[in-house]
Amino acid sequence: MQSLYDRADIYDLFENDRRWGIVREHWKKVLGEKKIRSFLDVSYGTGNLTLPLAEMGIEIYGSDLSDAMLRRGKEKAEQKGFQVNLRQCDFRNLGRAFNQKFDCVASTGNSLAYVTNGEVLDVLEQMDSLVNPGGWLYFDLRNWDKILREKNRFYVYEPVFVDDARVNCVQLWDYNSDGSMTFNILYTFERDNRFFKKEQFAERYIPIKREILLKKLADLGYRDLQAHCHPACFEGISAEDAEWYCVIARKARD
Repeated sequence: MQSLYDRADIYDLFENDRRWGIVREHWKKVLGEKKIRSFLDVSYGTGNLTLPLAEMGIEIYGSDLSDAMLRRGKEKAEQKGFQVNLRQCDFRNLGRAFNQKFDCVASTGNSLAYVTNGEVLDVLEQMDSLVNPGGWLYFDLRNWDKILREKNRFYVYEPVFVDDARVNCVQLWDYNSDGSMTFNILYTFERDNRFFKKEQFAERYIPIKREILLKKLADLGYRDLQAHCHPACFEGISAEDAEWYCVIARKARD
């Protein structure tokens, strides 16, 4: 079955001005008064979780494994009049694409869970190598601790309207015997109370517990660690209880 990340047109269907504003407020909450002028997202996708930073005057760099996603990301930036520097790259080989350092290096959109736990730790080391002294490392993920604890199977999104069609999305989660998970994703398109199209995708993830990630950050010498629900602008939800969470931590200066 095809991957959603080869279909940027479908991936972006749920993006709108409201979600753009929420992401912008998320970054205002997470970054606060941190002095960040350059930002690299090693899981850029089409830029949904990164491009709003341009409105805050931050210079954006991005990489992604999917060329289709990057092409769409470039189009979106151009439409909004933003300059971004995008490169196709597997985040397990960041050194091949970048030889400079950034004030913040990030992985957004639950992307770390696409590789094994051991590979994730190696990716964090590679991300760290691109962070300026005193800079920041950031990631956001689904709350895998909560998912594994509750063992829910269905995740349903609020529908959106595109032109004269209603678009619905539901995920069915399979818990595999090898510890991985398969997200079966179904989009249905409805007009006049009738379905006229459907799109199906399957994505395989490998859950990773938060304590593994936090220990690795500590081993790398990161401090001032802050964990938020994602989006962080949603008040009253802890990182432990949220469906998604994010972490940002500061690298030592020497």
